[in-house]
Amino acid sequence: MISYSFFQEMSVNCSLWQENKLSVKHFAFAKFSEVPEECFLLFTLILLMFLVSLTGNALITLAICTSPALHTPMYFFLANLSLLEIGYTCSVIPKMLKNLVTEARGISREGCATQMFFFIFFGITECCLLAAMAFDRYMAICSPLHYATRMSREVCAHLAIVSWGMGCIVGLGQTNFIFSLNFCGPCEIDHFFCDLPPVLALACGDTSQNEAAIFVTVVLCISSPFLLIIYSYVRILFAVLVMPSPEGRHKALSTCSSHLLVVTLFYGSASITYLRPKSSHSPGIDKLLALFYTAVTSMLNPIIYSLRNKEVKAALRRTLSLKKPLAINR
Repeated sequence: MISYSFFQEMSVNCSLWQENKLSVKHFAFAKFSEVPEECFLLFTLILLMFLVSLTGNALITLAICTSPALHTPMYFFLANLSLLEIGYTCSVIPKMLKNLVTEARGISREGCATQMFFFIFFGITECCLLAAMAFDRYMAICSPLHYATRMSREVCAHLAIVSWGMGCIVGLGQTNFIFSLNFCGPCEIDHFFCDLPPVLALACGDTSQNEAAIFVTVVLCISSPFLLIIYSYVRILFAVLVMPSPEGRHKALSTCSSHLLVVTLFYGSASITYLRPKSSHSPGIDKLLALFYTAVTSMLNPIIYSLRNKEVKAALRRTLSLKKPLAINR
């Protein structure tokens, strides 16, 4: 049997160690760099991206809610996506920023489980919402005469509820499955936040079932929506090619370009992170990818939709112009 003195010895190398002989109760995130200037530079960059992401997504949500012209299925899903991005970044980045500039890099087992749940919840929900947005574009371009009835408010609400519900179910299931394991140490998570692979790597015993569950989840909840998106855009492409008017083809493709760019950014980083072979994983690359899909893509999404969409830009101008007099009057 492992003696208590063994745990005392191990705690010298890891300040936040286990509270009993069964499983680790606290974790600590690995330090990004021993050079304070590098940590401060990364802190500044991530903070700026975080603020841009919050501001951009909040403005898009506000503009859509306050502009009757944007009360359509496409913008309904975009508002959901913007709200999701706010929750997604807030679940990960504040803790990440704290870890970069302070020595208090610890997190409790419960806190780590909570962070992992929300990370999975928002990630899976985004996969489903992007698929719903692709289906909306498919119906608008390939079946315009039936679009109003097949994409009614009730249908859009059901698609959104299913998306958020799927994210919640998968998040609860995966988080419970992983944190039902014992973590025997080391207690240091070689990552910026409680992502699935680095936390699972700390578990003791056989984790093959958990790895299989993650793989099945990736295939069903990430790859399946992606295949639906591909199918929708293949049908859209065929429909656009037979359009007689060049203006019609350009207009149809322009309504899809922003969504396609967001899908490419999101699924590109997710596929590289979770679908590449385990042997090719390295902490450095995983951290860079994590920064990309948590900070960079969330910052770029509102920029992509606002710069490439005239209706959104007009709504943002109206929203900002309405706020100016209120600020002056105060």
